[in-house]
Amino acid sequence: MASILSAIKSGYIKNVKPAVVLSNRTEAVGLNLALEKFGISTEIMPSKGLKGWEYDKKVVSILKKYDVTSENGLICLAGFNRIFSAEFVTEYSMRILNIHPALLPSFPGLNAQKQAIEYGVKVSGCTVHFVDQGLDSGPIILQRAVKVLDSDTEAELSARILREEHEVYPEVVRLFAEDRIKIIGRRVLLKDNRNSI
Repeated sequence: MASILSAIKSGYIKNVKPAVVLSNRTEAVGLNLALEKFGISTEIMPSKGLKGWEYDKKVVSILKKYDVTSENGLICLAGFNRIFSAEFVTEYSMRILNIHPALLPSFPGLNAQKQAIEYGVKVSGCTVHFVDQGLDSGPIILQRAVKVLDSDTEAELSARILREEHEVYPEVVRLFAEDRIKIIGRRVLLKDNRNSI
């Protein structure tokens, strides 16, 4: 979140006005950072036992309060550890981004770095993708590879992947803001600056 907001503040990402930072956890560090460092409104929506669309309807109402709609909004997930309902994903189709600490489709879900080390892969990384109704299964926009060292612990690999995440996620938001992403089926094509593929 901080990397994206910093990229907007610096002008690397243009034509984007952050509306709200929303968390399902009251203790999320990003809430204070968003408000104090970037002056972005924050909201907390704890689940309180609510699940699926019952919870997501409340999220939609918060987003719409800040004019984040399916026509003009972009939702960037960064540590929001909930699986959205089919209704929510349909409402914001191809306007929800997520970053995952693995080269999808390998190692979806939790503990991706641990999965990569245990499987013995030589390369892992991170993936920014659109959210669909599956688990880490949406169309892939960009990926960054990170070499897995024989000596790596989960924490060491996670730290190297995180550095790449902080670069690639703002890059994808910039591409989206510049209308340089085209989706054909599952394939995501990136337009160059002259709007050709």
